[in-house]
Amino acid sequence: MVTTASAFDNTLSQLGIKRSTPTTANTTASGASTATGKTKTTLDQSDFLTLLTTQLKNQDPFAPMDNTQMVAQMAQFSSVAGISEMNKTLSGVATKLGSTTASDAMSYVGKTVLTEGSTAYPKSTGGIDGAVELDDAATSVTVSIADGKGGTLRSLQLGAQKKGTATFDWDGKDGAGNDVGSGPFTITTFATSGDKTVTSRTLVWAPVESVSLPSSGAPKLKVVGIGDVDPSDVRSAT
Repeated sequence: MVTTASAFDNTLSQLGIKRSTPTTANTTASGASTATGKTKTTLDQSDFLTLLTTQLKNQDPFAPMDNTQMVAQMAQFSSVAGISEMNKTLSGVATKLGSTTASDAMSYVGKTVLTEGSTAYPKSTGGIDGAVELDDAATSVTVSIADGKGGTLRSLQLGAQKKGTATFDWDGKDGAGNDVGSGPFTITTFATSGDKTVTSRTLVWAPVESVSLPSSGAPKLKVVGIGDVDPSDVRSAT
């Protein structure tokens, strides 16, 4: 019994079109396997033109192919090819719009950005603002602030928080009300929902001192206390 695929391949062969078959592994007498052929499951523009040319060559001169049908076939293929090219163009435009240009990155210099990090410096007015990014709702969120030696200076209890971003504000003083200096300070967060840990990220405000523009790849922001930061990782800027 001849399968539909075999009949199609035979038809292409009779028209002078060679279609490669799926790669198969043949086992030799020694046990080694060898791969033959390459996979091709669709017809491209070249195949279509070959089919059309062959059809014209082999048409009955006393009953030539209807011009209307031929034009319709060509119009249909041109439409499909045009849509394919348009999709490629739109994909390129989307990639361009989604990327950060050098001028976009340079606009961050001198600004303070909110991004993921654990090192924070006090504001000019003292204290630290920051945030906790939660992947799920939490019944308890704790923000711990430590000095350069790792000693805990203050723990802030934010209570229950919804999924998303929860902000915090530290006045720059320890539990006894003493001013603890200019830092830098290490910020860590811990969130739970009942007896389960909720994935969280610490977000801190830090100034952008410069931008690196590599010959290849996306620009990087040089953020004080954090290092290189992708512009796409900036949550907010002031």
